[in-house]
Amino acid sequence: MKKLCLLFILATNVAFAQRYKTRPITGLLGAFGAEVELVKHTLKKPKTVVVDGVTFTTGRIGKQNVVVAETGIGKVNAAMTTALMLDHFRPKRVLFTGIAGGTNPDLQPGDIVIANRTAHHDYGSITDKNTPTRQTRNPITKEFNPAYFPADSMLLTLAGNVVKQIKLEGIPLESGGVSDRPVKVMTGTVVTGDVFVASPIKVNSLRSDFGADATEMEGAAIAQVCYQIQVPHLIIRSLSDRADAEAHIAYDKFYPTAARNSAKLVIAIVEALD
Repeated sequence: MKKLCLLFILATNVAFAQRYKTRPITGLLGAFGAEVELVKHTLKKPKTVVVDGVTFTTGRIGKQNVVVAETGIGKVNAAMTTALMLDHFRPKRVLFTGIAGGTNPDLQPGDIVIANRTAHHDYGSITDKNTPTRQTRNPITKEFNPAYFPADSMLLTLAGNVVKQIKLEGIPLESGGVSDRPVKVMTGTVVTGDVFVASPIKVNSLRSDFGADATEMEGAAIAQVCYQIQVPHLIIRSLSDRADAEAHIAYDKFYPTAARNSAKLVIAIVEALD
């Protein structure tokens, strides 16, 4: 029985992979208008395409054809925009740029997390035996997805190489100093939920339960869609706050710099693609 199930899954995946024919274009997504505009401003020969009410902008970055879109906030919006992009433009890969709340105590606002894996922190079931299930189910194969969606290894490696070669904008010191501090960049775990986290208690929970380095509201939804369609993806998050009780205050101060650095890194990755 297990062998038959495995053969069915493999056959389903192969059939779908054959049906999804990619085009030589890279998909770029961001949750907020300001984040997306930073990318769109670098496009050569931009052209607007509206698909079911969602605005996409095509153009070129370096030698790469790209399509850019704003997902809107939250998992449903992110999944919808990603699905429309994949269906209409058939990109070979998808990259996401945006901000997040930091949950790793070693990180400060302005630092960057390149997600090597993403997970839903607000999905699951709770039973009387206290055995939560956090895995979503793939509607194509009918099998459980992994609890953590892995980033594409090639894109992850490329991002790690690119970040060593670009100069990111210094982060204003929280205490107000004469010079900015450098940006710390790490690969790590990003968790996603339909909540803006501004609670040290929740931060501790996300850290202990998921090993989270950052929390946001779109990444895992995009990763799940890409994983199920078998399209390479990478989520990049620049921290605007520590997701604590002062998150709203820190957000106002660090968001502009964080958004610019995240967009700069994504653009540099696109330019470095073969």
